[in-house]
Amino acid sequence: MIEELRTLVLFAEEGSIQKVAQRLPLTQPAVTRQIQRLEDMLGTTLLDRRQKPPRLTPAGLEVLARGRDIIASVEALKSFARKAEPEGLLRLGLAHGLSDPDVAEAIANAAALFPKVSLRLKTGWSAELVDQFDRGQIDLAIVLRAGNGEHGAIGIERLGIVTGEQAGPTTDLENATWILSPAPCDARQLLLVALGDDSRNLSIAAEIQDPAMQLEWVRRGHGVGLMPMRLFGKQRPPGVTLVETETLGLSMQVVVMCSPHIHRLTKVAESIAEAVGSVVNQPG
Repeated sequence: MIEELRTLVLFAEEGSIQKVAQRLPLTQPAVTRQIQRLEDMLGTTLLDRRQKPPRLTPAGLEVLARGRDIIASVEALKSFARKAEPEGLLRLGLAHGLSDPDVAEAIANAAALFPKVSLRLKTGWSAELVDQFDRGQIDLAIVLRAGNGEHGAIGIERLGIVTGEQAGPTTDLENATWILSPAPCDARQLLLVALGDDSRNLSIAAEIQDPAMQLEWVRRGHGVGLMPMRLFGKQRPPGVTLVETETLGLSMQVVVMCSPHIHRLTKVAESIAEAVGSVVNQPG
């Protein structure tokens, strides 16, 4: 009914269906139908069509006055909703591969800008988080996806293969043993795709969830592993070096999925996504 009331207000201002159609813009028949629809909803005649051009009836003048009040109230309500401070519960799902101190700090700092919002953080594998998002169990999911051009992408997570310094940067990957997170680890799946046929003979030395323990096992020479380049460039773990991998494209998109039903919390979600994107896109 709001749009029909707006059309009636425009008619009162312009005095003709033709001018209203030009302002909206709509066709003249469409404008006529809107006014007729309003008449049907209210059960009264708003225009005296015996006159050329038509004029508002007494009932039309009364509806016009009340309609202007209703429109003003709606606009005031919209303004209040836009300005009101976000509050409530935001359920965030974060991919395991992004669960490091830098990302944690970025999320915490972004959430701290909204003191009335409670953040419930859950980490998981990307496929699990996407499923939970689709089921409405989380409101915001930040996941890792292979490929390019994903909708909602906020950055690229580039991975490097690391090994103990004693092995050197020219480690034979075809015969290497691997220290990886348990399946269905996002990085592990990417590695299998990148290695192609070689992945069928992938030798797993250890399956370790904790990244710090993975690096320690790599440092001790038990195998090779994967590490985000942004973290390797920043931390330079002692006793660990990068393996030269010119032909492997080990990168994933960081993708944000946000529910359209969180209303004012969308501002919080956007702030968190921007903060995570700024961390991921730091040069490694």
